[in-house]
Amino acid sequence: MIVLIDYNLNRKGLILSGSITSGGWLDIVTIRLVTFADVGLSADSDDRIVWRFVQANQMLLLTANRNAKGEDSLERVMREENTPTSLPIITIGDSDRVSEYEYRESCAERLAEIVFDLQNYLGAGRLFIP
Repeated sequence: MIVLIDYNLNRKGLILSGSITSGGWLDIVTIRLVTFADVGLSADSDDRIVWRFVQANQMLLLTANRNAKGEDSLERVMREENTPTSLPIITIGDSDRVSEYEYRESCAERLAEIVFDLQNYLGAGRLFIP
């Protein structure tokens, strides 16, 4: 599963990627973290564009700060466009704690669990980790 790291999480996403690798999760599930730059998205892409991009490309979005403000906010887009087959958005509950080993490991484990059981989370909208 390809996981798009929101532009505000680039560095933290790379740190999390290291935990996924070192934790042996790649032996159980396929997870590849990519950045906006990797997939050709602009850092200032609005939430509606990002939502549609990840859904069209069968990716998960890993984010921390997409909010409910505005017509194209992630919350509003999910309410308007989420279907029973939509992939969930993964939100790190406290992105400042990704630098903490235990928190990061918990996030990596939870992300791997979600990818492993992805069929159970279709249509869920937003999932928080850890």
